[in-house]
Amino acid sequence: MSTGFGLAMKHTNHSHQNSASFLLMGIPGLESPHFWIAFPFCAMYALAVLGNMAVLLVVRSEPALHQPMYLFLCMLSTTDLVLCTSTMPKLLALFWANAAEIAFGACAAQMFFIHGFSAVESGILLASFDRYLAICWPLHYGSLLPPETASKLGAAAVFRGLGLMTPLTCLLAQLSYCSHSYCEHMAVVKLACGDTKPNNIYGITAATLVVGTDSICIAVSYTLILRAVLGLSSKEAKAKIFGTCGSHLGVILLFYTPGLFSFYTQRFGQHVPRHIHILLADLYLVVPPMLNPIIYGMKTKQIREGAIRLLKW
Repeated sequence: MSTGFGLAMKHTNHSHQNSASFLLMGIPGLESPHFWIAFPFCAMYALAVLGNMAVLLVVRSEPALHQPMYLFLCMLSTTDLVLCTSTMPKLLALFWANAAEIAFGACAAQMFFIHGFSAVESGILLASFDRYLAICWPLHYGSLLPPETASKLGAAAVFRGLGLMTPLTCLLAQLSYCSHSYCEHMAVVKLACGDTKPNNIYGITAATLVVGTDSICIAVSYTLILRAVLGLSSKEAKAKIFGTCGSHLGVILLFYTPGLFSFYTQRFGQHVPRHIHILLADLYLVVPPMLNPIIYGMKTKQIREGAIRLLKW
């Protein structure tokens, strides 16, 4: 999945070399309060790091949690840590220390991690259909989805996500640059002076295929869950499952909606104010990583009890 990284960029070297650097411009129109805007971003980043690290530590320390659903949760936490850490430290350095310059190589690496691990996270959200198996076939859950299968599904999500983004980064490295925009694939492509048609075609095709396929499959799995839940006789069980799945769907929508908005406004949303586009893109990279440990982790009894035991040590 391809998303926007909400940092404006300006070329500082007008030679047609990829060794040129850019100037990150933060949020256009909100430059004066950058110092104060950084505080909520820093708080959200700290919560994201602490929450995801807590999930990883709890699952690692509890042998009883070495099951597919918790393995998927660990994969999600690791991906979230990569996503927010690839962007937030540089963003905070820009806001607090005016560390605006970024080399082309660093920008390309940042773009690779943002887009690549967004695609990985989409794959993990799709692969974690174990919630459907756990609800519809609880007695056969262990045999239908053993840990080895969960690990293979996670590896497939990683290879697919990073494999799709590798050609995108290679295409970017072949271009020459002469203008200004954002540190995101299509926005950086807008800096190019040469033919960018291959980048446009590959970028929009890859994003549409990944998001379209994953979102359709996730929708189908939740439709099947809904059918199964409606067939239950216990009102308490229905309420519990609806509450859990509802919060999961909320996080999934929070992951896909801003990403798609950022991706398509880069191409077709010329009338969307830049500060709105950039704020949403920045929040996309820190809000889901902050909320995922709470929604997927701390609302789970085993994770919550494991976290309490860790705190008591």
